[in-house]
Amino acid sequence: MPLYDPAHAFVPYPDAAVPHAATGPLTGLCFGVKDLFDIAGYPTGGGNPIVLALSGIKTRTAPTVQRLLDAGARLAGKTVTDELAFSMTGNNVHFGAPLNGAAPDRISGGSSSGSAAAVSHGLCDFALGTDTGGSVRAPANHCGLYGLRPTHGRVSLEGALDLAPSLDTCGWFARDVQTFARVADVLLQPDTAPLPPQVRLLRPLDVWALSSPAAVAALEPALQRVQAVLGQAQPVQAQLDSFEAMYWAFRYIQGREAWMTDGPLLERYHPPLGAAVRQRLEWSRTVTDTQWVPATAFRQRFRAHLAALLGNDGVLVMPTMHDIAPLRADSEEAVEDYRNRSTESLCMAGLSGFPQLSMPLATRAGAPLGLSLLGPAGSDRSLIALAERIAASS
Repeated sequence: MPLYDPAHAFVPYPDAAVPHAATGPLTGLCFGVKDLFDIAGYPTGGGNPIVLALSGIKTRTAPTVQRLLDAGARLAGKTVTDELAFSMTGNNVHFGAPLNGAAPDRISGGSSSGSAAAVSHGLCDFALGTDTGGSVRAPANHCGLYGLRPTHGRVSLEGALDLAPSLDTCGWFARDVQTFARVADVLLQPDTAPLPPQVRLLRPLDVWALSSPAAVAALEPALQRVQAVLGQAQPVQAQLDSFEAMYWAFRYIQGREAWMTDGPLLERYHPPLGAAVRQRLEWSRTVTDTQWVPATAFRQRFRAHLAALLGNDGVLVMPTMHDIAPLRADSEEAVEDYRNRSTESLCMAGLSGFPQLSMPLATRAGAPLGLSLLGPAGSDRSLIALAERIAASS
């Protein structure tokens, strides 16, 4: 880890030698890795002391991390994650709360909190995170970064701890789109469904209606900038049945899989857990077949619905989160309410498995506010190319 860590972003492991290629497309860049990924010479702690104690020192590096090393990037260290990656606050009761470099009085967001904090403080050039329910997109929004939740399965999670495997994805953060695109060239194969040169920009009015009026007003100039590059956005409705139905389908699937992943650990070792994470897992334990089976059926219907809406050329433009990050001084109840409200729109990419890219294009009350592009499955690199065009328009 860096000798100087004002962000409290890195897990304080003893340094271990991690070789990287002398030359390559990422030469000159250093990166952080969320402490869910195995790296030879380090343990994998998952934000929990019992997981850390059981880990042992790894002898193999996760393939996604190895690709970055082979491309010439240098490891800066392993970054703090919310406990078991099952939160979006960035507050880990065991390892602390990484600090938001863009808005120090506000939470960094999680669960990829340390990765976003490290990049926002300039302690590394980019960082790997994971996104199950918003764990890249929320910190990107809060910390003023580019962040991608890729098409499900597009970037390998081999050698990484699971939360909810049918929802888990590997994404990353960068401060500028040029660095972000360099990483994309290494981690993403060519798009399986590339967008055409002229996309059909869509503004989901129902998603925008979830945001606070102040957030919508703050995002309006960014929306106008995007439309100046990509064309006028057509109004559409993106939800299926209702946002409440989407929210609960996502929660039931995530909860069922989270308990299948972490339940055995809890039942055998009874590890110390933060109150919110414990409550979430205890709720997950109660998810029944009569809740989970209809939820999976709903996911299939929603995926087909969104695929039909987007076709092969449609791109949704929408707020990443419904507002700026909560204050660090806010109550746990207020932060949990923020999380639940945000999940209503964040679950769209999770249920569909489609890629969503958050861009740091706006601010409100001195804090960052992200605007997202969501495209068809397999259009990840095309979305980043659109972001490059938008960034060049400033």
